[in-house]
Amino acid sequence: MCQIDLNKYLEYNKQWAAETLASQEGYFDTLKEGQSPKALLLGCSDSRVSPSKVLGTDLGDLFIHRNIANLVSHTDLNFLSVMQYAVENLGIKDIIVYGHYGCGGIKTAYENNNNGLIDNWLATIKDVIRHHKAELNLIADENERLNKLVELNVLEQIQNIKQTSVYKKAIAKGEKINLHAWVFDFSTGLVHDLKKKYNIVPATA
Repeated sequence: MCQIDLNKYLEYNKQWAAETLASQEGYFDTLKEGQSPKALLLGCSDSRVSPSKVLGTDLGDLFIHRNIANLVSHTDLNFLSVMQYAVENLGIKDIIVYGHYGCGGIKTAYENNNNGLIDNWLATIKDVIRHHKAELNLIADENERLNKLVELNVLEQIQNIKQTSVYKKAIAKGEKINLHAWVFDFSTGLVHDLKKKYNIVPATA
């Protein structure tokens, strides 16, 4: 494998910072004042699905957490802490679960081989597979089956968010937390809203 010169990213950063200041004087002074993101986004760590790039967001627009296969685990204090800070400190009312077709974590869980440590993390997806086994078995094409599993996994994470203490506390206080299920297709560049695709009314997702 050829060596990558990471210095090109630092050079880009210098150019970006200079161009940003030239076009928006005081831009970084505004950032120093604090953040008020519009939504919390839980995405996959996959390098091809950067939400900032895909969604055209600016600095400060999204509070972002990423992990393998965009999972909500009730033992993951990292994500749960991020969610608590987003809801209770930043006042965020919209949470997006942002999956993507062609997800390696989904495929690995589906193949069910012995992969070591990561198998513990992917156990959540294996639960989704077990719960929807009959539905998945009706899909003959494996790629389509995996795409379906990607969608089912995103929808399952929405349900997992509803079971968190942070979500339940917010609802008990009369707050409205809007949950969004999105899937990015990097073969087309489009993001699909699963609530529209599956005709899910806002009250249930």
